[in-house]
Amino acid sequence: MDLETRQDFTAFVGARSHALFRTALALTGHRQQAEDLLQTVLAKAYRHWGKVRHGQPEAYLRRALYREQVSWWRRPMRSREVVTDRLPDVASTDLTGRVDLSMALRASLDRLAPKQRAVLVLRYLEDLSDEEIADILRCKPTTVRSQAARALDRIRTLCPELTHLAAQEVHQ
Repeated sequence: MDLETRQDFTAFVGARSHALFRTALALTGHRQQAEDLLQTVLAKAYRHWGKVRHGQPEAYLRRALYREQVSWWRRPMRSREVVTDRLPDVASTDLTGRVDLSMALRASLDRLAPKQRAVLVLRYLEDLSDEEIADILRCKPTTVRSQAARALDRIRTLCPELTHLAAQEVHQ
């Protein structure tokens, strides 16, 4: 790889890695796994940067993030647990209840099937159409719609606080 291509890659990563990391974090739900996912995708993209940089590099890398995450889901040996020697910090209760709601929502998102989580991330965080999501996840648009509906139903079941919050906002 020539110096100009290497500098272009470095500049792109410096400018866009935060946004790409946010997507990786939304897909994985864990900081360390998101870091691993992004690093893997960037390492693969580096080898082909001469071709990638002339198109839409961010779109290419986002698609690579989704596809790499799907390939990780399919590996049976991949553990979904994060092993650590430290206990997690204890969160304090927020008087408005937003922290509790956020934690409950995060817990319900963590309990979704990986494909359902990916559909929600692509639809609500990335604002993609069903057809675009289907193309990325290599499935049919009807599958995307059914996965989204099932995911939202599951979140409503696992996080009933959302229903109460929505009802309070309607009455105010």
